[in-house]
Amino acid sequence: MADPNFPYKHRDLSWLTFNYRVLQEAKDTSVPLFERIKFLAIYSSNLDEFFRVRVAYHQSLMRIGKKTKKKLAFPPEEMLKKIHKMVNWQQEEYSDIFENQIIPELSNHKIFLRNNEDLNDKQRTFIEDYFQENLLPYAQPVLLEKHKIKLFLQNGSLYLAVHLFTKSRNAYRFAIVQVPSEHMPRFVELPSRGDAKDLIMLDDIVRHNINMLFPGYLVEATYSIKLTRDAELYIEDEYSGDLIEKIKKSIKKRNVGPATRFVYDRKMNKKLLGFLMEDFSLTKENLLPEGRYHNNSDFFKFPNFGIKELMNLPLPPLNKKSLEQYPSIFRCIKKNDHLVNFPYHSYKYVVQFFEEAADDPDVTHIKIIQYRVAKSSKIMEALMRAAKAGKQVTAFVEIKARFDEEANLAWAEKLMAAGVRVHYSFPGLKVHSKLALVSRSEGHRSTNYCYLSTGNFHEGTATLYSDMGLFTTDMRITDEVARVFTFLETVKKPKSDFKHLLIGQFNMRASLHQLINREIKYAKAGKKALIVLKLNSLQDRSMIRRLYDASNAGVKIKLIIRGICSVIPKVKNYSENIQIISIVDRFLEHARIYYFYNGGKEPIYLSSADWMTRNLSHRIEAAFPIYDKDIHKEIKDFLRIQLKDNVKARVIDGKKDSDYKKDNSDLAVRAQLETYYYLKRKSDSFIN
Repeated sequence: MADPNFPYKHRDLSWLTFNYRVLQEAKDTSVPLFERIKFLAIYSSNLDEFFRVRVAYHQSLMRIGKKTKKKLAFPPEEMLKKIHKMVNWQQEEYSDIFENQIIPELSNHKIFLRNNEDLNDKQRTFIEDYFQENLLPYAQPVLLEKHKIKLFLQNGSLYLAVHLFTKSRNAYRFAIVQVPSEHMPRFVELPSRGDAKDLIMLDDIVRHNINMLFPGYLVEATYSIKLTRDAELYIEDEYSGDLIEKIKKSIKKRNVGPATRFVYDRKMNKKLLGFLMEDFSLTKENLLPEGRYHNNSDFFKFPNFGIKELMNLPLPPLNKKSLEQYPSIFRCIKKNDHLVNFPYHSYKYVVQFFEEAADDPDVTHIKIIQYRVAKSSKIMEALMRAAKAGKQVTAFVEIKARFDEEANLAWAEKLMAAGVRVHYSFPGLKVHSKLALVSRSEGHRSTNYCYLSTGNFHEGTATLYSDMGLFTTDMRITDEVARVFTFLETVKKPKSDFKHLLIGQFNMRASLHQLINREIKYAKAGKKALIVLKLNSLQDRSMIRRLYDASNAGVKIKLIIRGICSVIPKVKNYSENIQIISIVDRFLEHARIYYFYNGGKEPIYLSSADWMTRNLSHRIEAAFPIYDKDIHKEIKDFLRIQLKDNVKARVIDGKKDSDYKKDNSDLAVRAQLETYYYLKRKSDSFIN
């Protein structure tokens, strides 16, 4: 059992407070209206995945034996109750934001979201014709009958549950109709008057025409429903058997897994709900009442009608002038290290790195780790072109990247067909490092050019995620990157220890312990001691204990944690010297930074690794040091800007974890905008 006195917040409850911070953005009136609608979509999409993975995990724990359950720090029944309680009140607030804030705001801008009962004659004719011409082929009504007709609900699909009466009204029936949102746009523009914009959701078009599907019956009511299924791939982590085949088979089973959530219109009558529960083998733990509409991740596709004032002001990606001194990116990197900070800087430099490597006759080897990749990827195209040109190209493809397994398998097959040497996942271990190496023949020697990053080689997310990447030829780093790739290709332990990189499965956890312990020694000696960490998630108990020890010793600890945070600050005898903020804004904070004062030497590492048990114990991760003085200063400036945020920063206090940070400054500091203009000033002032 867990130490009852050890201040620790369960990761899933902490994650739900993070997702609530996302929902806060939807009700923040300073956020442009269409961006607020996107945050509704992000919240819903996040919650869908949470139920498919984390709630499914707790439900699976309920099926284990009582003796094993007693050993768990958090009983699954208790966790599920807490999760449902939090989600229920969040969903009520979600409905309130949508109905009482978003809808009226849209109306103020002459954008009207109509329901099927709020249409004029012309619009009714339009949706009747639209249904006949576009939806009727997909609409498959099914009359439900106990113990006779067992309908299978597709994961994440929209359905209408229909309450029917016979024409004589002496008997009732229940039925199901699928809303074909996979085939047709969720939002349909209606004929409108003047400069007004009228929209209707696909669900309501089906509702309006529902009588056509049930001749001989009277439709009493329709209610929207959706089922979420367990998405985990239960693959035995063994070293025998074909891992690729196991994953392929598991992907096929993903959408037929057991139910983890049944979302339904909270106005549904109890008789129909009870029937559906029995018919689909649902329990009370599966039920989640919501409003009239579900699958709200479809708000990503809400039409913007080109109204720019209702969208974020554009922040055009900045050029990195220091990477444009020479025609060749390799000459720039050879001269000195370069830091790129996305999405503020253009991602073209990463693409250029691979494209130039593919076309440069002096490049002999290209190596890369593929975790998540864009559907249309110039980087992957460059790798295939390089292989076809006779270069030795190696890609390590992590086929256990959740929800990207299928895409990664497809890319791996394309790469192999082009002549790329592809290495696949290790059973029981994920490779999460973001590393690339290019070997170039220069005279009588070969030079290794490396790109190390906190984020994936993904051109799409590079415009949405806040990440950092380092271009370098520093042999202290590049030699060890080469050693990582040798391990991935041979699965043989490196002959030499890593002295500069922190690599998961080798020296990462032990090195982090040493770095924290060093700050403790300085604090106990009465000297300045400071740790600043920027992470997506902090959950590992061992690392949290070390941070509590450091806090008790007098080390000042400042944490910037976007998502899961199991640390509870300001607890006497544990965490009195720990301050935590979380920043949620237009870009997803994704870079991981470790800073230690260390007597004024101030080592800084950028990393792919959060301080989660899975990252530190079950993955190949990489943290890389910053040796260049100018880059070192830039990252320190970046951390200062983040810590000063008083617009989008929330205070993590172990309770609400979502109150906006307040300070005595008269100047509003919004970290992401400050970072953009800080980098723009540096770019504009660059002297060749």
